[in-house]
Order: sequence, then structure tokens, then C-alpha cells
Amino acid sequence: MKKLLLLAGVAMSMTVAANSWAGGDIDAGKAAVEKFGCAACHGVDFKTPIDPTYPKLAGQHQDYLTHALVAYQRGSEVANGRVNAIMNGQAKALSAKDIENITAYIHSLPGSLVLRK
Repeated sequence: MKKLLLLAGVAMSMTVAANSWAGGDIDAGKAAVEKFGCAACHGVDFKTPIDPTYPKLAGQHQDYLTHALVAYQRGSEVANGRVNAIMNGQAKALSAKDIENITAYIHSLPGSLVLRK
């Protein structure tokens, strides 16, 4: 029994360590998504966007979300930039710290995306 509890404790510690390694302030990210109005398009829970062609963001990997926002900031000016009239304008207003916090918050949300086998 002690061995089982020890293993459970180690697993929980590893999960907390992995989540904290990602970086960013989740509370500041929540405030930032409210400030920048992200839910207006992506939905209040970030998994029910107002248009089915908009991405479901809740639970996505933080590094993917960061890459996407930085690519929107770059726009068409570089080869690996992304072009979207709405997102380019939204992303340009974000600082590096805003992006870190926003992506930490959105990553922390429970997502509805699943892999099909």
C-alpha cells in the first residue's frame, strides 16, 4: 500500500512539474483573454467557437498556441507567417508576456478534442 501511495505521489509531482515547466501565469492569461476579447470568436469555454471554421483552442499544447500567435504577428511578412485579417490585428497587439500568459491559460482549460483510432 505504501508503495502504491508513493507511486501516486511521484506521478502527481511529475504532472505538476510538467505543467509548471510550460511557463506563463494562468490568472494573468485569463485576464488577458478577457481584455483582448478572445472569447468573442473562440467561445467562452474556448471549445465552442461562434463559427465552426474557427479553431477549438481549449487544451491545445501551449507551444502550438504560442507558435500560432507569433505566426499571426508576423503575418505575410515572412515565409512561416499566418494570414488572417482578424487574427493578424489581434496578435499584433500582444506582447511576448501576453502570449505566454494567454497560451498558459488556454492550455490549462479542459479540451474536447480527441484522437480517433
